[in-house]
Amino acid sequence: MLHRRRFLQLGSLGLSSFSFAGFTPDTKSGRKPLVISTWDAGIEANKAAWKVLSKGGRALDAVEQGVMVTEASQNCCVGLGANPDRDGYVTLDSCIMDEHANCGSVAFLERIKHPVSVARRVMEKTPHVMLVGTGAQQFALEEGFTLEPAKLSDDAEKAYREWLKKSEYKPVINVENAKKQTAFAPTKFDNGEWNHDTIGMVAMDASGNLSGSCTTSGMGFKMRGRLGDSPIIGAGLFVDNEVGAATATGQGEDVIRICGSHLVVELMRQGLSPEAACKKAVERIIKIKGNKASKEIQVGFIAINKKGEYGGYCIQKGFSFAVCYADDKNFMVDGKYIL
Repeated sequence: MLHRRRFLQLGSLGLSSFSFAGFTPDTKSGRKPLVISTWDAGIEANKAAWKVLSKGGRALDAVEQGVMVTEASQNCCVGLGANPDRDGYVTLDSCIMDEHANCGSVAFLERIKHPVSVARRVMEKTPHVMLVGTGAQQFALEEGFTLEPAKLSDDAEKAYREWLKKSEYKPVINVENAKKQTAFAPTKFDNGEWNHDTIGMVAMDASGNLSGSCTTSGMGFKMRGRLGDSPIIGAGLFVDNEVGAATATGQGEDVIRICGSHLVVELMRQGLSPEAACKKAVERIIKIKGNKASKEIQVGFIAINKKGEYGGYCIQKGFSFAVCYADDKNFMVDGKYIL
């Protein structure tokens, strides 16, 4: 395996306690193993990750196996069943990062079922961090991945034909709640929830090591070639094994503006709890965009630290994340929000 240069780690931890949904973590020792992931799709993803973690497996394997479940789910949100870009093509982005600051990423990848696994091969078998487009696809084929049919899923085909009637691109907040997906995406539901197009996952294994992954189909009906935060190390995902790990979801352009996940980890390095660090990152976006503009977007962050504490925060109501630290402890948490 290719081992990259490890980054110099600075600072110390002094992290505070917090509680979610009636559950208060043991802030002295925290929880390990532990895995958290974005949105309700995270419940099933966590189950796959927990199979690895509960057997003493490595966090890196857990975060790969976990999001592969979502990639294979064939819905309008993540993976090849997702809504296409405005030209009718599904393009996928993904990244992965381990406890040694090794990282790999693919973007604008077509017809490959598991981009997160291709990202891991980039990390382990090349001198690069990111491969894109046809180059990423060529690398995947050389590594034994197969091309899937170039055909939209039934739901995506229906959504795309409906979108073509007006061909309007108006990204609307949360892109959340896959199980309530409708023909249009992004779409807001009567209960205030939204459909989604990303799953991010971070985990700590029994050895106390951290890893993370993030995978997406990007915004439905995006411009051809558009790239969000999800495959960008430091934006959609960042891991520092001395401090913690964080991942993002929501409008990627605004996560990129602040190097969001890296910012969350650096705030934890300064002593903030995961929740407080996520909140500060959200506040940074609102400061840049202004309250009025921020009401038209959604961004959420989740994070864990070396104590096994976890947290999340978002701009608007509707974001949730899944937490798993035991066979019978895999549950949803409503993200706290500002606006």
